[in-house]
Amino acid sequence: MKTEESQSFRLLAVHAHPDDESSKGAATLAHYAAAGVRVLVVTCTGGERGDVINPKMKDLDGITERIHQIRSDEMSRAVEILGIEHRWLGFIDSGFPQIDEATGIVPSVPGGSFAATPIEISGSALVEIVRNFRPHVMTTYDELGGYPHPDHIRAHQVALHAYEVAGDPTFYQDMGEPWQPLKLYYNQQFPLERMIALDAAMRERGLTSPYGERIAKYEQSRPTRITTHVRCAEFFDQREQALRAHATQVDFDGPWFACPIEIQQSVWPTEEYELARSKVGSVDVVESDLFADLQLDLPAL
Repeated sequence: MKTEESQSFRLLAVHAHPDDESSKGAATLAHYAAAGVRVLVVTCTGGERGDVINPKMKDLDGITERIHQIRSDEMSRAVEILGIEHRWLGFIDSGFPQIDEATGIVPSVPGGSFAATPIEISGSALVEIVRNFRPHVMTTYDELGGYPHPDHIRAHQVALHAYEVAGDPTFYQDMGEPWQPLKLYYNQQFPLERMIALDAAMRERGLTSPYGERIAKYEQSRPTRITTHVRCAEFFDQREQALRAHATQVDFDGPWFACPIEIQQSVWPTEEYELARSKVGSVDVVESDLFADLQLDLPAL
């Protein structure tokens, strides 16, 4: 991958909430930004209904009332740490519905929230960004959302919709000149193989591993399809600092930070993706670069 001052590749990452960009592919974003790629994160919601995860912040005065502004401020710090650009898509967090254990019923998402918004509305908003930013590559979650939060699933649907129609002049004719992204990837940042490798490395060093329960859970789930391994170990520290910037959303003494960066860099120096759609060839590939097989500023297809 080569970039020039006058023109560069452009990467658009679509995420559901502030903090998702720092827990899923953050080192990749920092890696490409440092290489001269224009990197834009679109956050679909403000995270208004997210819980305060950090136990040291749960009881701060007025934190619930101020959570929207706090999460916006956290996002700004993470963006600065990663050296990337950012846009809000402008929708309201849907919250994570709690299943009624007695009945098994899953409550519906709140009216007016992102997951309840028709795809034609949220999709048109993202298409406008795609046509203005003109990315060569997009990333988002797979059809399960990475995990089944309604906003993650909707982010997948909206990103896929935008990828498919942004280049079609018959869609959203008042949202800018058509632009066709050339590749769409799904984040696959927690493959079973990665957790097994890190778990073994920590145990070998006499450290307490946080991965045992997750490994057992993942072994019962569907296999992860991975096509692309991006080497970005030198940006793992930025990844961690960006996640720490979302202080309401992570326990600094919890499992996210249990594995030392040095172990991660030596044992698993990559972040993983699934090539889901491509306009420049087959999706059945093995790659080390999201921009593999692309040329700068190829015309829209």
